[in-house]
Amino acid sequence: MRPVLAALHRYAGLLMAGFLIVAGLTGSLLAWKDELEGALLPGVFRVTPPAPGAVPLDALLLRERVAAHFPQAQISYAPLSAPAGHSMQFYLPHRDDAPLASDEVFVDPYTGAILGQRRWGEINQGLINLLPFIERLHYALALGDTGLLIFGLIAILWTVDCFIGAALTFPARLKKRAPGAKPWLQRWRPSWLLRRHAGSYKLVFDLHRAGGLWLWAMLLVFAWSGVAFNLYDVYAAVMKPIFPHQPTEEVVAQHTPTQGPQLDWQAARIQGRVLMAALADQQHFSIIEENALSYERALGLYSYKVRSSRDVREQKGLTTVIFDAASGKLVTSWLPTGTASGDTIRSWISALHMASMWGWPFKLFICAMGVAVTGLSVTGVLIWRRKRQGKLKRT
Repeated sequence: MRPVLAALHRYAGLLMAGFLIVAGLTGSLLAWKDELEGALLPGVFRVTPPAPGAVPLDALLLRERVAAHFPQAQISYAPLSAPAGHSMQFYLPHRDDAPLASDEVFVDPYTGAILGQRRWGEINQGLINLLPFIERLHYALALGDTGLLIFGLIAILWTVDCFIGAALTFPARLKKRAPGAKPWLQRWRPSWLLRRHAGSYKLVFDLHRAGGLWLWAMLLVFAWSGVAFNLYDVYAAVMKPIFPHQPTEEVVAQHTPTQGPQLDWQAARIQGRVLMAALADQQHFSIIEENALSYERALGLYSYKVRSSRDVREQKGLTTVIFDAASGKLVTSWLPTGTASGDTIRSWISALHMASMWGWPFKLFICAMGVAVTGLSVTGVLIWRRKRQGKLKRT
């Protein structure tokens, strides 16, 4: 099987190389997305309290002001908090009959002043869209749904190739155990090491092989979480039969809206807090901060999100209660960890992929990983090129 696996690894690597170089380099930048945007346009993404101890305006009041400023928008999502020193970000979904020039707006939480706006990912708007455009390159080559599909297929191939590449580092199987033969682990040990004085080709080969081994677990996280981001149906088809998941999506899809007056935003936030407190008491977790309230008009549902001790992300928690927009009755909930192993796995690999945990040291690690992914792709191509040249010389 080894020649077959080697051929699969070789041609899969050549097919993926260009895509992974783009993903690696852009991913290194995206690890510092928040810091880079703040440095490029501090007047849009950063705010200073008007006085020591100043308290931000109520988040739902800010939502009302944004809605009044953009009456043609249907603002169905309200952030309820923002990191200290950051502007608050609102989304502006628009109706087909009333298109908007922007779909994101940044607001000073202390004054309600609009600091900037953009149509996400449109690079012709300048620096305000530089990082979103890099993000579009990262997951879809800025090609929309087509690029999303291509990168999803590349992520599937990368996931499979992670196992093929690891298998190729294993020592050859001994046909017969000879006296004094080294144990399997000792024969595998050279695959983890670099031969620094054995020539440039062997060094490149060892960088590719040993680098892939030392970083293997994180490479697999990148690859498989890429499938989850780009081709969720494929990811779910593999994971759900193996690991239990909370039935939140199914419950929401089957919900029938209650007829009657809908809760307004203020009442919905109060109800969300009540339901979340009850869930925290029942499931034994603590609430750290509230994050967002959203309204799904077609389903007649409110979603209230907080960051809790069940979240692995440092910001934008995903602990959620979903309740009927008319009766306020709890419909379902979702906890990132500790309830269903499938959801716990997805929460962890997503947070690891996006460097949304453990502060700047982990961001630095993810930045280095992006460079490493690029390096593994480049060394793989160099190894193929050297072997191809050797074959041509022998013919």
